[in-house]
Amino acid sequence: MSNGTLAGKKVVIIGGTAGIGLATACAAAEQGAEVWAAGRTQAYIDTASEVSAGRFAVRQANTHDAQALEAIFQEAGRIDHLVSAALGGERTLKPFMEQTQEQFQAAYGKLWGYCNVVRTGAPYLQKDGSITLVSGSPARKIVHGQSPLSCVGASVENLVRCLAVEIAPIRVNVVSPGTVDTAMFDHFGDAKAEKLASMTSSHLIRRAGTPQEVAEGLLFVMGNRFVTGTTMDVDGGRLLS
Repeated sequence: MSNGTLAGKKVVIIGGTAGIGLATACAAAEQGAEVWAAGRTQAYIDTASEVSAGRFAVRQANTHDAQALEAIFQEAGRIDHLVSAALGGERTLKPFMEQTQEQFQAAYGKLWGYCNVVRTGAPYLQKDGSITLVSGSPARKIVHGQSPLSCVGASVENLVRCLAVEIAPIRVNVVSPGTVDTAMFDHFGDAKAEKLASMTSSHLIRRAGTPQEVAEGLLFVMGNRFVTGTTMDVDGGRLLS
């Protein structure tokens, strides 16, 4: 089916130099898309450049830096798909009552960054193009001590529904990953594999997902022209566990 191919399409991925974003950049390039992947951290940019091996462009940009974003969109010109998988904020994972107002508000940097990406990038989209954001299972799977993740993720998912109505016919969707084996968990060091196994032991699929598996979800909503305003869960059944 032609619906699922990105061959010949232009794709900009903000937060595309690590984890899910980088996996999406690689997968889109493999389908024949012309890809721009942007990130803010130089170490990730260097790694993405090595992984790319010239298959896609790697640039530096922060979701809160409208000028840097504008430069990428101007370079790409008219695009077909816009993805943002960037973190964009600082998260304090402890009970709400133990957080300061500033700590809780800092998590919303992700939402404000997404808003910035959409406002800057949407004018460059083809009328049959798409925007895809990334939230996370805490948006609807409530866990003690994760209120910032939950509240921000839910805000991102509702923003997507609002945008799908307001900027149609451009399609807008969100992919919600579960527990995924990314650099987010590298701070566990040698205990990473054991920690991830423990975290997913009650899930219907008893393991952490891979960035590539989540990227498949992003490519689906990008390529399927009959999907908009949708939250796609790629979570190993975490919401049901």
